[in-house]
Amino acid sequence: MLNCMLFNYWVIICGVDSTLLDSVTVVVPTLNEVEGIGLVLDELLGIGVPRERILVVDGGSTDGTVDVVRRYGVRVVRQEGRGKADAIWTALKHVNTPYMLVMDGDYSYPAKYVPVLIEEITSTGADEVIGIRVPQPGSQGFVYRLGNRLLTWAFNLLFSTRLHDVLSGMYIIRTESLRDAVMEVGDFSIEAQIVAHMVSTGKTVREVPIEYRPRVGRKKLSVFDGAKIFMDMAILTTRYNPMLILFLLGSLLLIPGLALGATLVIGTYSTALSTT
Repeated sequence: MLNCMLFNYWVIICGVDSTLLDSVTVVVPTLNEVEGIGLVLDELLGIGVPRERILVVDGGSTDGTVDVVRRYGVRVVRQEGRGKADAIWTALKHVNTPYMLVMDGDYSYPAKYVPVLIEEITSTGADEVIGIRVPQPGSQGFVYRLGNRLLTWAFNLLFSTRLHDVLSGMYIIRTESLRDAVMEVGDFSIEAQIVAHMVSTGKTVREVPIEYRPRVGRKKLSVFDGAKIFMDMAILTTRYNPMLILFLLGSLLLIPGLALGATLVIGTYSTALSTT
């Protein structure tokens, strides 16, 4: 982890080849992010991301978010459907670059890590690189941090992975590696589905640590969404890892059989003792 952090700082300081920046479309899903979207766009343009390589996918904001984006001269499209998952699938229809980098529009993810993610995926040949969130003061409460760890643990158990932050909202993927995925879940479970699709189709997923700042504006994710994400992970398992489901069902069916067998053995043993 320390070596990875040092690599991150080297890339941040030295920058990344400008031709690589042109090979990536930075996708920013938004829904009423008027307080943060301008700050996000300032940072993206400030590190050299070409204006035409930024795509804001708006989910029907009513607070002036779209007006702010247009003032920056950045491309904005109205997403089809509702929720973050539909924003990602909508973005795929407009992305024509080899890579697609997703980050939230609430200013919680520093744009300075865009070059880090690009350098990692292009130098290693990975299909997806996830930014492992390193929470800064005030960015993530205890309950949310614990919930994220539990959900990541559950994902690792269900999909036999050893990842650290499957629900991070900042990641880069090979565009073509995602095009053959079929939408299974919605809202905040989209990150889990993307990772599930990658690992279950033989793709390579890597991680790099990134800072995670306090968001600007209203928080959308609630504690109750954690339970829904867990249920969505179970749904994803039926598609991407059905053998595990069959194993678990078989194990459940085995329990009554073992209980019945134990009862018969105990009964037979007791009868034998009583006749001696």
